[in-house]
Amino acid sequence: MKPVLCLLLAATPVFAADTPPAKPKPEFQYKTEGVEISIPSADEPKVTAFNAKTIQAASQYLEGGAITWVREKNCINCHTTGPYMSERPALTPLLGKPAEEIRADFLESVPEKIAPVKETEKEGHKYYPSSFTAVWRSMGLAEWDKHVTGKLSEQTDRSLRDMFERQSPDGSFVSYGEVEVPHITTDFELTLQAVRAITAAPDWLEGIKDAGLLARIDKLKSWLRSAQPKNDFDRILKLQLAHYLPGVVPQAERDAALALLSSKQHADGGWSTRDMSALNDWHFKISDTVTKLVTSLPDAAKPESDAYMTALAVVMMRQSNIPVKDERIQRAITWLKKEQRVSGRWWMYSLYRGNYYYITYIATCQALKALSLCGELDAAKISTASR
Repeated sequence: MKPVLCLLLAATPVFAADTPPAKPKPEFQYKTEGVEISIPSADEPKVTAFNAKTIQAASQYLEGGAITWVREKNCINCHTTGPYMSERPALTPLLGKPAEEIRADFLESVPEKIAPVKETEKEGHKYYPSSFTAVWRSMGLAEWDKHVTGKLSEQTDRSLRDMFERQSPDGSFVSYGEVEVPHITTDFELTLQAVRAITAAPDWLEGIKDAGLLARIDKLKSWLRSAQPKNDFDRILKLQLAHYLPGVVPQAERDAALALLSSKQHADGGWSTRDMSALNDWHFKISDTVTKLVTSLPDAAKPESDAYMTALAVVMMRQSNIPVKDERIQRAITWLKKEQRVSGRWWMYSLYRGNYYYITYIATCQALKALSLCGELDAAKISTASR
């Protein structure tokens, strides 16, 4: 029988006698045979020390969540299997090879033949169906090829070509579904993920001969050069764009993005996602559910630091060649190491529905990436030998 991965359960809420009970929250964030992972909670204790065991716990959390999603949901998404495939392959030297079961699920969704896709419209918003699924699938497969096999697979090539069939006429990839902020929110963010996919795929860009596809790639770059940012999140993402496509971002824009990012660091060393945009600027339409959730959070007036934005800030600074010893990075590392929970996760309030808190999974992926780029997983002596 497979071992059961158990994480701490959230406390059961108590209601006053004259208050009708709210709809009970689900008991598990992820649950399948051999895996039981409770709903993340702000009340979960923090680690007493960041070390090899806590990193291994984080790794087990990522594995359990991704395997559950593949077995029980069987769809590619931006909050579980997407982050797993985009971030876990690069951690192979530290955590061992990622799960083949997750890659197999991605491969199954790659179309056998590339066919044109018809643009559609929602509430006056034009987009191509499954654009974000195609982007996340392609990015995950490309990262696997880069870090696990070291060579481009035929399926990854086909996935990337299918992805470009979902590119909008202006060169962007349009975000149309409201999911976890900040994933799948602004068009710039989604288009940047497409850039990451084409630059991660080993030798893919260099091998393109098709004139039509080359024209699409040029249009992608042109859009990114001229796109007007919706919010400060788009502005700081210029740092990642410069990392993946250096020639697209002028030095002045890089400097401005780094200055903006630095200005938003909190006194405790962290950053907050909610500092990066006015609520209504995250997406073309923010639902009443999300509006009520975000505006009713205890720290709505002055958002506290969160794990996702803190980790992403570190990633972008390291991708911008800021040394690990830089005070901004050191303060962020200290914050991240103190904020890990005993289950291995990095807790974060969902800015989407406030039930399954999938942003905690995203944040945990990003935290491990940030810490690995700073040598902190090496310091914790995580290796395939310790598995």
